[in-house]
Amino acid sequence: MTRFNWATLFSIPAIAASSSAFAADYLTVAEAQHILVPQADGFAAFPVTLSPAQLAQIRQISGVPQRTAQPRIWRATVGGRLAGWVIVDEVIGKHEYITYATGISSDGHVLGIEILSYRESKGGQVRDARWRNLFRGKTVRDKFKLNQDIPNISGATLSSRNVTDGVKRLLAIHAVALAQAR
Repeated sequence: MTRFNWATLFSIPAIAASSSAFAADYLTVAEAQHILVPQADGFAAFPVTLSPAQLAQIRQISGVPQRTAQPRIWRATVGGRLAGWVIVDEVIGKHEYITYATGISSDGHVLGIEILSYRESKGGQVRDARWRNLFRGKTVRDKFKLNQDIPNISGATLSSRNVTDGVKRLLAIHAVALAQAR
């Protein structure tokens, strides 16, 4: 009679879970702020609480819902004058969140995108600077259609789609809540 090894049976899920778990932090918020608005000499948290009407407007403009009424926003200044905005946000990759920051000029153009944390085992190609640079200069009036004005990344379809939708949503936040702020 053979004896069954229960320890082997219970170790299989642990091995499977550990092989798919992957997380990397690439930048802090402060590091991303200085990359996205390099001329700024100050960054101040800019608390915003979006009203239900603003949330509905953001969804209408971007086509995707804003999950929180209190987005994480910093006002970037040069000599006390507005130089732009940095918004830190999260979108789902395939299963896990991607934390990214988007720099937006005072007149609503994307200054850049930085990936702060990526937690998926695949799809990390959204960190490629060449792909992220395709967002520079985009405004809320641009289409933001994957495979039309922003190319899809093979092997990172969900991540590239969700980051693209996320940036459009952040531009909608700017249009609705920040464009008139000084």
